[in-house]
This record gives sequence, C-alpha cells and structure tokens, in this order.
Amino acid sequence: MRHTLSLSLGLALFASLAIAGVPTIAHGQAPSPSTLPRPLRSTDLYRLRDVGAGRISPDGQWIAYTVVTVDSAKDRSDSDVWMVNWEGTRTIKMAGSPEGESNPRWSPDNRYLSFVSGRYESKGGQIWLLDRAGGEAVRLTELKGGVSEYEWSPDGTRIALVSHDPDSDDGKPDSLRSRTPKPIVIDRYAFKRDGDGYLDRRRDHIHVVHVATKQVVQITSGDFDDRQVRWSPDGTRLVFTSERTEGDPDRSNNSDLFVVDAVAGATPRTLTTWRGPDAGAVWSPDGTRIAYLQASEPELSAYTQNTIAVVSADGGAPRLLTAALDRDVSQLSWSADGTSLRFLVGDDRAQHLAQVDVGTGAVTRLADGRRVVTSYDVASSGRTVLNTGTAQRSAEVFAWANGALRALTHVNDSAFAALQLGTTEDVQFRNRDGLTVGALLTKPVGFDATKKYPLLLRIHGGPNGQDQHLFQFERELFAANGYVVLQVNYRGSSGRGQAWKKAIFADWGNKEVQDLLAGVDHVLSLGFVDPNRLGIGGWSYGGILTDYTIATTTRFKAATSGAGSALQTSMYGSDQYIFQYENELGAPWKNPKVWEKVSYPFYKADRIRTPTLFMGGERDFNVPIAGSEQMYQALKSLGVPTQLIVYPGQFHGISRPSFVRDRYDRYLAWYDKYLAVVTP
Repeated sequence: MRHTLSLSLGLALFASLAIAGVPTIAHGQAPSPSTLPRPLRSTDLYRLRDVGAGRISPDGQWIAYTVVTVDSAKDRSDSDVWMVNWEGTRTIKMAGSPEGESNPRWSPDNRYLSFVSGRYESKGGQIWLLDRAGGEAVRLTELKGGVSEYEWSPDGTRIALVSHDPDSDDGKPDSLRSRTPKPIVIDRYAFKRDGDGYLDRRRDHIHVVHVATKQVVQITSGDFDDRQVRWSPDGTRLVFTSERTEGDPDRSNNSDLFVVDAVAGATPRTLTTWRGPDAGAVWSPDGTRIAYLQASEPELSAYTQNTIAVVSADGGAPRLLTAALDRDVSQLSWSADGTSLRFLVGDDRAQHLAQVDVGTGAVTRLADGRRVVTSYDVASSGRTVLNTGTAQRSAEVFAWANGALRALTHVNDSAFAALQLGTTEDVQFRNRDGLTVGALLTKPVGFDATKKYPLLLRIHGGPNGQDQHLFQFERELFAANGYVVLQVNYRGSSGRGQAWKKAIFADWGNKEVQDLLAGVDHVLSLGFVDPNRLGIGGWSYGGILTDYTIATTTRFKAATSGAGSALQTSMYGSDQYIFQYENELGAPWKNPKVWEKVSYPFYKADRIRTPTLFMGGERDFNVPIAGSEQMYQALKSLGVPTQLIVYPGQFHGISRPSFVRDRYDRYLAWYDKYLAVVTP
C-alpha cells in the first residue's frame, strides 16, 4: 500500500596478490583495547556501512559485493565494488569512483567482473568490464536510457539487459534542456511513480549486447515495460516478465512470463496466463522447465503473497509447489540436478534460506534461526554464499557450508565492537479477537527491570512488511537514549500467511490499531514501562497508522508521523496507488462512505490531543507531502502542539545523509520534550 580510495584494480592484480600472499586490505581498523563500548549516536550513520549481495565466481573462489559508505562532508553516499576470497583471508577493492558502482556480476568463464556505474558521465548507469588479464575497467554499453538490470549469457559472449527508452532531448546539453523545458504530457491511467515522477509512454525494454563488438540489439518493444530477463541454458532464448494485458495494462495488475528468441525481430510467446502477477522466472538446468513466483489475486495488490510455480518451457498448466507453506517466498534458483529449488522464506520476524523438492513439494529450512537472510548466491560447484544479519548485527557476506555459517566480510566489525546495543527479543500476545500477535521488544542499554521506562511504539510501513531480526539503526538509537521500543507485526503484515495480510482489506485503521494497542497493554503488564510516558510513530503506512491511532486514543503523549495521510480521498489521483484504490475501496464517487470511514483521523482530528511531529519528502509521489500538511494544518487549527518538517528534493525514502541524521535527531528531540526521558 505505502509503501537499500577511488581506483580500479584489474583481476590480474588480485591474482598476483593471492599468489604472493599479500594481507587483506581491511575495510576498517579494530578499536583500541582501551576503548569502552558506548551507546549508539545519530552520527554513527556515517560510520556504519551497507554490504550488498555477495556474488560468487563460477569457480567458487571469489565473492564480489558492494560496500556503501556515507561521506558527511559531501553529504552523499557512495557504492564501491569489493571482493573477498572463499577462505575470507583476502579482501580487495575492485572498483570505486565518486559516481558509484553497483550490481557486480561474473562472466561464466571467470574472465570478467562486470558492474554498473555512472562514472565518466555514463548517464543512466552503464555496464563496465574488468578483465582478469589486467587493466582498467572498460565501458561496454552507451545506452541513452541506461541499464537497470542485466545477465550474462551462458557462453559469456553476450549480455541481456533492460534499458529505458531514451528521451528525444537526451542528446541536448543539460544547460540547454533546463532553459527549454517541455510541457509534461500525460495520458496514462497510472501516471506517476515515486522517484520516477510523471510517467510518459517511454518504456523499459530488453536489449542484447555482444561483448566482443559492443553491438547492441533491441529484442522487445511496444507500449509496455519488460523486466527480469533470464537466459535459457543453451543461450538461444530469453524469459522475461511483462504487463501486456489486452486493453490497458495499467488497469490490470497482471504480469505474465514471456519467452522470446534472443534475436532482433523475434516475437515473444506468452508462457503464463494467471490473472495476477507472475514474475521472477528461472530456467531449469536442462532448459525444459521454468520456475517462477505466482502472486495473489490482482485485487490483493497491497497484501500479495508469492508461491513457487513450475511450468514447462513450452507452456501449459503450472504446478504450484509451496501453496501449503502459506509464507512469503522470493529469490528462486535451481539445484544443479534440477530436482529442487532454493528460495528465501519470510516467516514470523525472520527470513530463511530454504529449498523445496520439485517432485514432492517438501520444504526444508537450510539457514534458519532468529536472523534474516537478505540474499544468496550459488556457484556451479555448489559453494554457497549468503548475506545475513541479526538484531545485533547488520548483514554481512557469509559462506554457508555443511549447515554452518562462516563470516567472509567484516565491514562493520570495528564499528559494532565500539557500540553498546539494546537487547531485542520476541514477544507475543493476544489481540481482542483472540489471535496471537508477534512483536519485537528492544530494551535499552543498561536495562534494569526495577525501573520505569518510557515506551515508543514504532510502526513499520507497507503494510505488507514485517519487523524482523535484523539490525535497525532507528530502533537502536532509541534504545541508546533510554527508550523501550515495541514493534508490532499487526494484521496486514507479512510473515504470518495470506489470511493475516488481507484481514485489513478495505478496513484500514481498525484491526491494525487493535493489535498495536494490545501490544502496548501487554508490555505495560510486564511492569517496567511508565504508562504516562508512551510515544508512537512510524513512516509511510507506519505514519498512516500513527494518525489512525492518535485519533483513536489519547494515551500517547508524543507522536511522529512520517510520510503519512489521513484524508484518504485527497490521495486519489495524487499518489501512485490508483489500482489499489479502485479495486479495494472503489471509486470515491461510488463508495463515498467507505472513503469517509478510512479517513477518520482527519474527520475526527478534533479528538486528537497528542503533540505530533509531521514529516515528509517534498517530491514524494508514494504518499505525497499533502497528507502530512493536511494533518499539520488540522492540529495547528485545533491548538494541538505540532510541527511540519519538509525535506527539499526528497522522495518517499529520505536519502540525503544530512537529512537522514536530521530526522533521527528530530525524532529524539520531540520524544524527549514530551516524554521527559530519564536515562537509567
């Protein structure tokens, strides 16, 4: 509903380092033994780094990944490509530039390490190649529409990629384009998208580039978007996802799989016919079958849940493998012998690596526990790497072998060694309907059960998402400042099955609020929370639920509502959720009473007593800033303490580092002001 030294080193250099036994080039230095761990501060966002998905080389010897760092002086983040050997003893920076590098991939013959970068005015991001024989990275593509995704052909001679249709003005200098802007002409049903802005008729299409000659051939065209392209094992065909429903695809929420010969002028053949979304296709090793993800009915766009399906590459009726699992599944890959499929399964505050037997449908958990596996990759030799983390540690790259995890990267080891973190644990309780609700409870640094703490109810967005056992900066920052933090996976959340998700269909702000308040009551019963110092807040659907909750009860003494909305009718036509609105609530002129019901925070704003800080991005098309402006104006008119913070140039997700820190600091200042926090 609402809602991741600048140089290039040739692979020959990495080979010579391996032979010579040169020590690891470390991401950071270990802290001095005399340094005492301290609580987290907002400035630590400049020290902690994001580790991207590990990609293992075909021979299983090296793993490429990205590291995102934040430059406080330049007020921007930067992504560079690194790699580590299978033993975890050598780490080498492979590619770095101020423009950033992402999406590293190995060629099937191990000769190249490829990545996408906007370096040297490669507008839109282009594919670059690092040759194992040595030398600097070489730009492979020069597509005006950039490259959003790509995959090597099995023989390594070609790369299939997705690129956006170029603008007719793409050849003009930026200075000239800014002086002569054109009117924005809109004629689409779904005409806007956060981050992309207003949508025209330019689309994403599939191309194939020949590595030796750099020749690019366009494979698909037309008034629809194509994505998720994958090569057949023999390199003659491509499978991809596209929304090509007869009539207006914008009105259908239906994507299908298509197979096309990898030559110009070939006609795509429809492979699937499910009326809802099909996506994420992968070929079986022998090329006879295709596994993919079949989502829920299109009407459940905000509450969808995938199941694994397998269909003949020639078409026909699919077979659903994990319907009985009733959990969220993603990221498919075949076993080498084609008898099973690996995947990620999201399950009640965690996400695991699992596999399903294609013949029997039996599911086996592989890497599990109270952790989150964010991605994985498997070499042809069977060597497996995965990115995983826990509530105490952000995700790093691990080797997974013989049922055990072995850390390969240590990007944030020194940073975490210097920090004292709160303790996050599972809690569960009954809601008003007698159902068990799962939640996470984080106790502050130095927790003492004999004391009374202020409580923050922090609400995740989505609603199709879950609070889980993975390090979260915001949660730990609150704990570092003396707050107990409660995160409830209310009805509408993922990880508990389809019925749990769709329980709030066309009934927003009802069952979710019941579950949130039941969680607060449960934690109060534990005896270490002060009932007079309760705070609430969230972003996106978490901000929306904050508005619903403070219009339902006055028990919260402070609130922060980020990227939220309350007068839902005003979101119609101003955000990107037109399909959901008309298929879940109906058009406003057809069902005005339903729209009024789900807009109760605005129409009952005079019941709100909670001092509330409203926030949002100026250019947000997901939940436009108007939603926060309207509630701010209402509370200001009513004399309730309030403030509105608008982040210039930002979309739904705040990305500018100084703004990210500013938001954290404002959260703390607002809560401290009204909850009179006393650090234990």
